[in-house]
Amino acid sequence: MEMPKASDADKEHFSSVLPDHPEVVIKPMFGNLGAFVNGNMFAGLFGPTIGIKLAEADKELLESTERTVPFGPAERPMGGYTGLPKIWNAEGDGDEAREKAWVEKAFEHVSGLPPKVAKSPKAPKANVAKK
Repeated sequence: MEMPKASDADKEHFSSVLPDHPEVVIKPMFGNLGAFVNGNMFAGLFGPTIGIKLAEADKELLESTERTVPFGPAERPMGGYTGLPKIWNAEGDGDEAREKAWVEKAFEHVSGLPPKVAKSPKAPKANVAKK
């Protein structure tokens, strides 16, 4: 499975379309970036592609009206995420504003989900000798 790395320009663009909320946390992920709220990822970067997690109705609307792409590796795209179009259906000015609006919708949706609870480390198994 090929894991493309985002360029510095891709990372800069990703950061520029994220909402300006103090709750947004950006973390590196496998050479790419993820944007989180309450421990849940609402937007990610996979190579040059921005993927977002939307409410089902918004996901259906976006995917039925725009040139969205799968988000993640071609062999195994991330379920629940939609890749934003490289070329929007109404090409031209305003594409970045459209990206920002959809990323904001993803932030709003995911910020309403329960906070992700950190997993506690598993206790090591006791080494019991068998008789």
